[in-house]
Amino acid sequence: MDDDSRRVLDPERDPAALKALTHPLRLRLLGLLRLRGPATASELADRTGESSASTSYHLRVLAKHAFVAEAEHRDGRERRWKAVHSVTSWSNAAVLAAPGSRGLLETSRQRQLEHLRETVERHEADIAAGRLGREWHEPSGISDLMPRLTPESLSELLDTVNAKLAELTARDADDPRAEQVVTVVAALPLASAEPAEGRVRSRPVQDPATVREPRSGDDR
Repeated sequence: MDDDSRRVLDPERDPAALKALTHPLRLRLLGLLRLRGPATASELADRTGESSASTSYHLRVLAKHAFVAEAEHRDGRERRWKAVHSVTSWSNAAVLAAPGSRGLLETSRQRQLEHLRETVERHEADIAAGRLGREWHEPSGISDLMPRLTPESLSELLDTVNAKLAELTARDADDPRAEQVVTVVAALPLASAEPAEGRVRSRPVQDPATVREPRSGDDR
């Protein structure tokens, strides 16, 4: 990903900007501008069910901290806004260590879960209405696996996914068949209830309550 399209926040240098993102509506407005492109406060109010006064206020807060900026106006009557960057990132360790910054992680993760739910509903509606061709049926889906990994292996996994995603995005940039694909990557370690010295080393077992959608060629 181009460095110009990513903004990296530092809790020590950017505490006010981090705090600005702890408001759920601001995160949603920023996400909508990234997903659907420039919009006015009124248009965003219609999409979110909020008042235009509320969306206008929160857009100004986002602009103050350089998350959004004025876009080209269509008619000059109402200000249009655009996202300045396509991605905002930070160090989880730095945020957790900074006083008062933990709320950003909680708010952003809750918003990501809401976005996933909204995306699933839209995806299913697009399939049902025939807006997505059959070629998209097989590769789409959600997997929930539970491997045992070290912190180093988990970091390597995420780096590999991000690098491959950037490679494929660049490859498909000019392909007319390409569609926007919402890709949510969750990696959430869970502490064992047993002391480390008492654990029995065994092969990872997938929670029987979770289901991974089958793909062609899977060994079942």
